[in-house]
Amino acid sequence: MTQDRNIKFANDSAIQEAAALIRAGSLAAFPTETVYGLGADARNEHAVAAIFAAKGRPQFNPLIVHVHDLAAARRLAEFDALSLQLAEQFWPGPLTLVLPRRADCGLSLLVSAGLDTVALRVPANPVAQALLLAADCPIAAPSANISGKISPTCAAHVAAGMGDKVAMILDGGVCAVGLESTVVQVRGGRAFLLRPGSVTRDQIAVIAGTVETNADAPDAPQSPGQLASHYAPNLPLRLNAATAQRGEAGLAFGDTIPAGAVKICNLSWRGDLTEAAANLFAMLRELDCDSFSGIAVASIPAHGLGEAINDRLVRAAHR
Repeated sequence: MTQDRNIKFANDSAIQEAAALIRAGSLAAFPTETVYGLGADARNEHAVAAIFAAKGRPQFNPLIVHVHDLAAARRLAEFDALSLQLAEQFWPGPLTLVLPRRADCGLSLLVSAGLDTVALRVPANPVAQALLLAADCPIAAPSANISGKISPTCAAHVAAGMGDKVAMILDGGVCAVGLESTVVQVRGGRAFLLRPGSVTRDQIAVIAGTVETNADAPDAPQSPGQLASHYAPNLPLRLNAATAQRGEAGLAFGDTIPAGAVKICNLSWRGDLTEAAANLFAMLRELDCDSFSGIAVASIPAHGLGEAINDRLVRAAHR
């Protein structure tokens, strides 16, 4: 099956076809509001193992399980009071909660990478919602890319990296958010930020009070997105660069532009962090080519959504 024939516009019939493939144990890629996910039936050990094989993903790195609504999530995990408040506030949406697995959840042990917790999310994207209803099962879905590489924000990105590894790619257009979900775990009544995302620390703090920063655990991650090297292009990245070195392309933000870059992509000419997040992975892909010696990345503000953007850039630059 060619990459182009692998992509199907996400109408009702294509969604039903993708759901049938997932129920049968195959892999299907689909859009969420964050990035495109590589979906499999989260109850099927062989299908979940196929995700790890297709991505080349370490099996100690847990997966996010997507469900249709909070009621479905509560059948899979135990909710404390604060986690329930966060779910009620931010679901459907780009927040993942790490919760204790229920003993009778029926989920593959692989999705939790040997932990007694599971990462759950209710996506807001209408195609993802329709697929979850049609499949009638929890769907494990990490980003639909080779492990550690730049995440996909459109169907063409998935096809370029994984077109021969999936039974179908549902094309639902460009992802609105463009960054993976925020991941939070509540322990002892306190909220810990495991991965920043578009649900910001300040938004979580309105409900949870102080939001603690979880120490990175690259050799034993508690959630996706905690590996030291992740979201990485092939070219080296230099962060907080005011000027470009010889042959470097430049990733700019607003009027902060690496001087002397041979090509510039500006995450947001207006200096808007939401626009910058939506453009980040697509622009990294555009600059990641043999024409350049590397990518000089301008300084990005660290507040609000900038925390998540900088998290991705630091991991993308790690070698």
